[in-house]
Amino acid sequence: MASALSQAVNQHRPDLGPLQELYKFLHQNPELSNQESQTASLIAEKLQVVGPDDLVIKTSIGGHGLAAVLANGDGPTVLLRADIDALPVEERTGLPYASTKRMIHAASGVEKPVMHACGHDMHITCLLGAAAALFSARATWSGTLVLVFQPAEERGTGAQAMIDDGLYTRHGIPVPDVVLGAHVMPFRAGAIGTGRGIVATSADSMEVTIHGRGSHASMPHTAIDPIVIAASTIMKLQTLVSRETDPADSSVVTVATVHAGDAENVIADSAVLGIDTRSTTVETRERMMRRIKAVVSSECACAESTQEPEFKMTRSFPLTINDIETTKKIEDTFSVHFGEEKGQYNRNLPRLGGSEDFSILATAVGKPYCFFMYGSIEESRWDQIEAQGTIHKDIPANHSPMFAPVIMPTLQTGLDGYVLGALTFFGKR
Repeated sequence: MASALSQAVNQHRPDLGPLQELYKFLHQNPELSNQESQTASLIAEKLQVVGPDDLVIKTSIGGHGLAAVLANGDGPTVLLRADIDALPVEERTGLPYASTKRMIHAASGVEKPVMHACGHDMHITCLLGAAAALFSARATWSGTLVLVFQPAEERGTGAQAMIDDGLYTRHGIPVPDVVLGAHVMPFRAGAIGTGRGIVATSADSMEVTIHGRGSHASMPHTAIDPIVIAASTIMKLQTLVSRETDPADSSVVTVATVHAGDAENVIADSAVLGIDTRSTTVETRERMMRRIKAVVSSECACAESTQEPEFKMTRSFPLTINDIETTKKIEDTFSVHFGEEKGQYNRNLPRLGGSEDFSILATAVGKPYCFFMYGSIEESRWDQIEAQGTIHKDIPANHSPMFAPVIMPTLQTGLDGYVLGALTFFGKR
């Protein structure tokens, strides 16, 4: 079966030249989460151009999300997802098509640089290419294809927003039998991988305000210094992983931002911490959230803070747990098409360091899913750096201002992965 699927992919893969130009355009024109209006319009336009007359396109779902449906006879419904938002990062890749975009962040009113530092421009391009291939190959498969282009993944809100806005109800998108997603990663271009079970951690972020009492820097005895409380809190939080978490149970607590004070001779009234935590089990996630709040509250109480600390959740991502049976079927297909030599298909890919909200599109309706990953670093460069043993030092990761996927063969690998994934589950004509 898998060899026949490979033949279909090779026969119906679209011309990659225009897709490469589309990728460059998307890279140069990123948009922040919840502000992806032009990106969404472009995707809808491209789908209308390459899609058949009976392709149904629904826009403005949960913000700037959109979905397209092609009913193609009896068979399962397969949903393919790509995310579309960018990050407030100033690009430093030096690419001729580097982003110089700046946007007013709608929530804060502050102008920010914008970059596709996580590769969502590649995700969009790959899925549009995969859509063209599946449209072309529709005589070979039977079922219903659903394409979802999701906004606001970087905030962890986009998938849930689409569900809450009635993706499967008010907007009439068919409930899928299986949901497939993918992510471009900083490993060797041309490589692709899957994993069974947990493939991405949960993530929870919060803004914590510590209240003190301001005063003159020369008279600390008249103040309750929130910066000292914050410093003590930051150090204590480090023990939640190193001394309270089983070493076999991966977890992370990071204090990523600290904001307090405006003048060097003034003790501030308050300090604000940005805290992020990642977990690999529901139990650890719940305990970590409880203990973070306990540590902050205890440090404030010990310093006789003027009021209780304030906790504001800013982001929340679920665990991403690939369905085993679904992943096994993908393994059979990918192994034949891509091969399993080094730098090809890896069925035991290590867990992602980051987090995803992709799974909500499946778990909201109790359906299985599989999330696969593909590489983006030029092959000879990867081989050289791997031989030097300096991958973590010399290969920019997602969210870096230097993250720059090589377009080929990254584009073809991601495109083929989407098409093969869909054909794995569709019925045959």
